[in-house]
Amino acid sequence: MSRRPPRGQRRRQEREQADQQRQVRPQRPPMRGWPGRGRGPSTYVQAAEEWRGTTVQVCGLWPFAIGTGTPMVGVPLGRHVHTGATLCCDPVSWFQRAKLISNPSCFVLGKPGLGKSTIIRRMATGLAGYGVMPLVLGDLKPDYVDLIEALGGQVITLGRGRGYLNILDPGEAGEAAARLRQAGHTREAAQVLADAHGRRHTMVSALLTILRSSPPSDREETIIDRALKYLDVHHEGVPVLGDLLHVIQDGPPEVRAVALDRGDDARYKEITEDLEASLIGLTSGGRLGETFAHPTTNPMRRDAAVVYDVSAIDDSEMDLQAATLLACWSAGFGAVNVANALADAGLEPRRHYFVILDELWRALRAGRGMVDRVDALTRLNRQRGVGTAMISHTMSDLLALASQEDRMKARGFVERSGMVICGGLPSAEMPQLTAAVPFSQAEQELLVGWQDPPAWDPSTGREAEPPGRGKFLVKVGGRPGIPVNVQLTDTELSINDTNRLWHEQSRVGRLEDSP
Repeated sequence: MSRRPPRGQRRRQEREQADQQRQVRPQRPPMRGWPGRGRGPSTYVQAAEEWRGTTVQVCGLWPFAIGTGTPMVGVPLGRHVHTGATLCCDPVSWFQRAKLISNPSCFVLGKPGLGKSTIIRRMATGLAGYGVMPLVLGDLKPDYVDLIEALGGQVITLGRGRGYLNILDPGEAGEAAARLRQAGHTREAAQVLADAHGRRHTMVSALLTILRSSPPSDREETIIDRALKYLDVHHEGVPVLGDLLHVIQDGPPEVRAVALDRGDDARYKEITEDLEASLIGLTSGGRLGETFAHPTTNPMRRDAAVVYDVSAIDDSEMDLQAATLLACWSAGFGAVNVANALADAGLEPRRHYFVILDELWRALRAGRGMVDRVDALTRLNRQRGVGTAMISHTMSDLLALASQEDRMKARGFVERSGMVICGGLPSAEMPQLTAAVPFSQAEQELLVGWQDPPAWDPSTGREAEPPGRGKFLVKVGGRPGIPVNVQLTDTELSINDTNRLWHEQSRVGRLEDSP
């Protein structure tokens, strides 16, 4: 009878057997299988399932929860401030191709010097590559002249002694109407001419309103309308304001009939005296000069990028700025209407435009009628086939208008924009901004941090770059904003310098000592 080994020896034998079994047991294969010949590694690994939810719902999955990627449709703007992902963004592409917004427009807010014009110039450059033509209808600084020249576009200079813009010039409407009639589109031709007549009538009334600080009377409006129609029939060539004045002074039967002079010459002269005096002021100098009293110096083209350079008009001449901006907008959208009419008839290819309204606050304060003009523009940009970009400093600029009605309309510009792009803003702006567009507390703190002044660098003896320069938060409705750092190429940097007048050191001395 064999004896059992002692308990300690049995345990030692059991451990040895377990060690031997572990050594014989095969190792676990790697993720793609055993590599090597005849072992059959897998070249495909099934992707893990993805789930979407709010931060409240998925916070328990940390660290396996990540944010969604930035949109990649449109003009490349730069990189996400936190993740480094590339962001592509512009109002035309996000409306037309990506369907991310319902209105092809953007509103840019931010303190001066942080790059508001730069981000819009980047969009305009990229959209030009997509076939969308930039239209800068009134460059007050100027910020876009070099860009439009680099794109091979048209630069139209306006100002006292620098160029003229005839508000009675129908532009290309007459030629377009003739082409439409020849192609059998009689109705469309009449619509083009009617639109041109309405724009000319509106501009004459707008100039009178700015000159008088009050709108013309109903009778004067009717006289102007009938006088313009008389010119269309009896005048050869393109009329100017002086021709309109002569028609009213001569008093043809068509004009006298709407003036209700009852066949009395003295009564007619009394009725048209104020209108005649105002037109004389528009044609012979005065507060608005002769900018609108001569034939157009440089007619606008509809097949190229265009910028109206009005930087020569001093900021103290608010009335002239207002009149010039209105005239530029009228001419620009007149060209857009002609292009759309010809494209609808199949006579020309479809053209889309990117309209830039920079320094909007200066335009809105320049005179009566400006808010209504922009308000109509922001409501019809989808129908006109144009994308718009409006730029201002703060919400306070929009809410500093004279009347409550204008202030509410100006606030609507931000509320109706497809996207709102914000740079650095002071904390005092947050209540007004969040009243128009919802911003989270973290987003508000980010914008306030970007408006801080630059720090002093003792090693170079100069100020460092401001913390918010080139940084913007792209906001679409109630969605979380996308913080982006705009990055420019070397070529763009050479044409995006708005401080070139400060690069050269100022010198003090007498004129005869100058080289």
